[in-house]
Amino acid sequence: MSEDTGQPTTPEEQVERFGEDIGRVKAEIGKMIVGQEEILDGVLTCLLSSGQALLEGVPGLGKTMLVRSLADALHLDFSRIQFTPDLMPADILGTTVMSEDIGGSGEMRLEFRKGPIFSNIVLADEVNRATPKTQSALLEAMQEHSVTVAKTTYKLDEPYFVLATQNPLEMEGTYPLPEAQLDRFLFKLQVEFPSHDDLHAILDRTTGNVAPEISPVLGKEDILAMRRVVRDVAVARHVQDYAIRVLEATHPERPDAPDKVKRYVRFGASPRGAQACLIGAKVQALFNGRFSASVDDVRKVVAPALRHRVILNFEGEAEGVTTDSVIDEILASVPESK
Repeated sequence: MSEDTGQPTTPEEQVERFGEDIGRVKAEIGKMIVGQEEILDGVLTCLLSSGQALLEGVPGLGKTMLVRSLADALHLDFSRIQFTPDLMPADILGTTVMSEDIGGSGEMRLEFRKGPIFSNIVLADEVNRATPKTQSALLEAMQEHSVTVAKTTYKLDEPYFVLATQNPLEMEGTYPLPEAQLDRFLFKLQVEFPSHDDLHAILDRTTGNVAPEISPVLGKEDILAMRRVVRDVAVARHVQDYAIRVLEATHPERPDAPDKVKRYVRFGASPRGAQACLIGAKVQALFNGRFSASVDDVRKVVAPALRHRVILNFEGEAEGVTTDSVIDEILASVPESK
């Protein structure tokens, strides 16, 4: 928990407190995770924006460890769901069972037993290995922060955060996430292979007798308060206009779309993409000690906010074009102001 119980009142105090809290969280996670600063910033941005995150990377890069470390540093309930082809929706949501009345009457009654989705931080590991029916069980929880079973709706405890992982290499026996479900993720983060120096640090930490321990530094109320601060960050009209114009540039039917978009893109990003860019820019501003978002803040989050929302056409896929390269051309062609 935060050591200082006084509540900041001015924007300057709020920014300072925000930076101190984030610094403590990063310091604790840094005991376990080497490098991956951009990925950690992206995960924290999603958490503080009330959004969900999708991590993509080959096995062994520390995706699961990062989520576990985050839960430990935030003193939040954590559950991990290993997605497999035989996983059923009830295995995630929970199920209604017959149980005997504990009052001693001997009467039987229906009781709902909650599944692992009822937690503050939920790791959906290798989410693309489950069938679409099971994947869809996450949709209501991700979007509405509630679960409906047998016509009864259960609200999930806040803060609620789903972090899903998927392996881009092993496609056999997987079920790619539908575009509608991908759109529910605020960011898609690509976990890269560590550098030479980071590999040295990883081996030093993991091949000895001493295992790092993470201490909780923030709790539920701290995270909820930080989420409120994020929503209060100011966004000038020209910054918002820039985010809109970037979003519009992902649509190939627009006459001012870049050539690469017109040639290789089938569908552009939805309005959720602009929302992700703007809320992500607010968090970036706070990370940098400011209470107003800038165009540069928007540019920093465009790739994770839009890479899973831009759908390539057949020609783009056949030629090996990446959505990131399309986004790079958009950022190079869209001016900061009209």
